[in-house]
Amino acid sequence: MPPQEKFPASAGVSGDLSPQDASPDGGLSTSASSDGLSTVKGRKSDDDQDDQEQPKDMDFDDLLPHVGEFGTYQRILFVLMIPFAFFVAWVYFSQIFITLVPEEHWCRVPELEDLTVEERIALAIPVGEDGYSKCSMYDVNYTEVLLNGIKEANPSWPTKGCSQGWEFNFTDIPYETVATELGWVCEHSALPTTAQSVFFIGAIFGGLIFGWIADRYGRIPALVGANVTGFLAGVATVLAGSFWEFALCRFFVGFAFDNCFTMMYILVLEYVGPKWRTFVANMSIALFFTFAACILPWIAYFLADWRMTCIAISVPLALAIAAPWLVPESARWLVSQNQVEKAIRILGKFERINGTKVPENVYQQFRETCARVCKEQEADKTYSVVDLFKSPRLRNITILLIIIWMAISLVFDGHVRNVNNLGLDVFVTFTIAAFTELPADTFLTLVLDRWGRRWLACGTMVISGIFSIWASAVSNNIYSATLAIVGRFWVNISYNIGLQYAAEVLPTVVRAQGVALIHIMGYVASILAPFVVYLDTVSSILPLLVLGVIGVLGGLLTLLLPETLDKDLPQTLQDGEDFGKDQKIWDMPCLSKKKPVDVEVPTVAVFRTFERSSLRSSMRASIRGETLRSSMIQRSSIRSRKSVNTSTEAQRSSIRSRKSVNVATEAESK
Repeated sequence: MPPQEKFPASAGVSGDLSPQDASPDGGLSTSASSDGLSTVKGRKSDDDQDDQEQPKDMDFDDLLPHVGEFGTYQRILFVLMIPFAFFVAWVYFSQIFITLVPEEHWCRVPELEDLTVEERIALAIPVGEDGYSKCSMYDVNYTEVLLNGIKEANPSWPTKGCSQGWEFNFTDIPYETVATELGWVCEHSALPTTAQSVFFIGAIFGGLIFGWIADRYGRIPALVGANVTGFLAGVATVLAGSFWEFALCRFFVGFAFDNCFTMMYILVLEYVGPKWRTFVANMSIALFFTFAACILPWIAYFLADWRMTCIAISVPLALAIAAPWLVPESARWLVSQNQVEKAIRILGKFERINGTKVPENVYQQFRETCARVCKEQEADKTYSVVDLFKSPRLRNITILLIIIWMAISLVFDGHVRNVNNLGLDVFVTFTIAAFTELPADTFLTLVLDRWGRRWLACGTMVISGIFSIWASAVSNNIYSATLAIVGRFWVNISYNIGLQYAAEVLPTVVRAQGVALIHIMGYVASILAPFVVYLDTVSSILPLLVLGVIGVLGGLLTLLLPETLDKDLPQTLQDGEDFGKDQKIWDMPCLSKKKPVDVEVPTVAVFRTFERSSLRSSMRASIRGETLRSSMIQRSSIRSRKSVNTSTEAQRSSIRSRKSVNVATEAESK
């Protein structure tokens, strides 16, 4: 990591001269603020001394270089993300390992318990085309059969369903699960799938409730509330004695899903400088989440008890109670609630730990900007997500985003839950598949801002679909599992692209609400994913075949979306309606011609280039996993646009002023 930058007390907003200072050489000068925008300071002559200089907005990102963009305190917060990344991985994946059902099981016959397993099966279980039956037994008097010394069944005997429960071969899955304990097989085999869907229904309600808490009471209460709910519901799961008790617990565990990590994720990203956000946003997932997912199956394997597994992965969530003493409240949220002084006190803590110092005049500018922005935002409260559907092109884009995100969510979750159907050791297969998140995130970090969103999203989804279809057509379990894992790798990339695509395409005034709608529809698709995996009971090729077809179709639909790389992001609804109209389906950023170096770029174009870079970086970092709690994105984007307009107007005013001076000078000489 590069050394932490420290700014002297005399530094301006971004380390250069303050807006009130003149350029050292008296001419035009440009100083880039930390959010990528520039302000123009013109030459002051005797004839334009009366011109009023526009006040410079002090965005929150402008303060970060002064307190430290990735100093000691930010590094501490980055490390504190580890337990919360573990929590969300365990909440998300845990049901797979507490509802596993061994491939081999047969009807239990109490009268034959003194015999060996082989003798019990030979005497009580009918043989079909696929081997011994899993759901039926011979309907005879087994006490009488034993007295007669019969050792093998007569195929002509009548059969019936399992009336005394089941026996399981625990060789591959070496522990009892809630599914084996309660007999969720045969006619009850859909119950684990239904419970997983109930989990995602809980995630929808949890997102809405904790999203509201985050906006109303702050990020920390929502973070603590989500984790404590997950802890209580996870521990209560061990007491479940029926399906509905288990499903109710899973519903409340679903409340914690996403929220138990996302709140911490947003908090840390808000305190990290723009140039570090890509690293923090991706590496927190690639390292912490991936590691937690990889060790989860082995926790279940070595504990060898589904109740102990529930306790082991649920009790740590209670550690979130310590968050108010370790993690600062979101300063951005405090500003949105007009608690500017409290936000400044939190930044003072960053100063002390990072060893930096923010000049008082910088804080004063920040106070003035906050007061002005709060007034400017009143008009934007009239917009709602319904406005996305009022104009034809924006409506089509919104519907496309919903369909594509639902396809991505369904394919991603389908691959996650299909590992038990691949015919190999589920613990090893799950670990390898989960590990694909690390190279996927690393690859995406390297190419996303070079290749663009549209064709990269299309390519990764289509490739994932092709490998999934290929895997469904292969009979060898090892080859099929390998192809399925490769498909999982590519859909991981698609998932991460999709998380930010909507945030870049939707206009600022309804961005947070639109992203929330799209993510909720993704949860709806995830409700269906377990039933796609359940198609394995009909045919072993169906789950991967369906996931593959959906992946290909969803990938091709992304070509109908506009490309957002190096584009001015839409601010108003009209911007959203016009966004991408000039683009062609074959346009790709990596193949576009670059401007020659010797071509002079207009100053206004420089401003917009800075704006695009800043918004792209900020949006990518701030929106992943977001639902209803990122209204500050909207504020930041509006301020950025107003800053650009102010800078452009200041430049034009300066040019007009100089032209007036030249005309007056010529008139005097004549």
